[in-house]
Amino acid sequence: MRINKYLASSGIASRRECDRLIQEGKVKINGKTAVLGIEVNDGDEVSVDGKLIALKKNEYYLLNKPKGYICSVSDEKGRKTVLDLMPATAGRIYPVGRLDYDSEGLIILTTDGELAQHLTHPSNNVPKTYLVKVEGKLTETDLNPIRSGIEIDGYVTKKCKAHIVETNKEYTKAHITLFEGKNREIRKMFSAIGKEVMLLKRIKIGELSLRGLNRGEYRKLSKQEVDYLMSI
Repeated sequence: MRINKYLASSGIASRRECDRLIQEGKVKINGKTAVLGIEVNDGDEVSVDGKLIALKKNEYYLLNKPKGYICSVSDEKGRKTVLDLMPATAGRIYPVGRLDYDSEGLIILTTDGELAQHLTHPSNNVPKTYLVKVEGKLTETDLNPIRSGIEIDGYVTKKCKAHIVETNKEYTKAHITLFEGKNREIRKMFSAIGKEVMLLKRIKIGELSLRGLNRGEYRKLSKQEVDYLMSI
């Protein structure tokens, strides 16, 4: 296994960040400074800044986050975090990406820095689909500014997919698929067309869904699911 993959699989950082650590001379194999591309073999001792790094099996969880939790490992305001919903045996997992305090739905938690980097880096255009419920009636035409890109906070959002799944006088539900997500972006997009979001729920990353999970429930991801997430 190449040294950068070894470090990323051990939860040190993304492969790109691990390459930087190697280039800075902070990584050693059997006491010798490592170079980019070198292989790590069984029995080798790897260290970063003098600390031994053991290859460990990464953990992957899918959580159906309820409202009222923040996507962080801790909170200075004392609010509940998604880690409060996870088992104590889960290890040093952390949430991939963000769902704000008032939003709910699919969040992945893992020890794998490489997967986290892949899913969150804007250049990878990983599709994330949300169920959005807004006040009042909307038409497909009303969604056109959101589909084509709309100016919020001084920038124009990327093109996205959007279609209505239910509408009446009281509310409208729509599915929105983003390929880049910024802080509270969906709420701001609908505010820009004069609609307040009543419910925001992430329902898919790619084709990975919440199927079978109630609010607050979690499950481990299979190897096939992890491989799929790395491929999209």
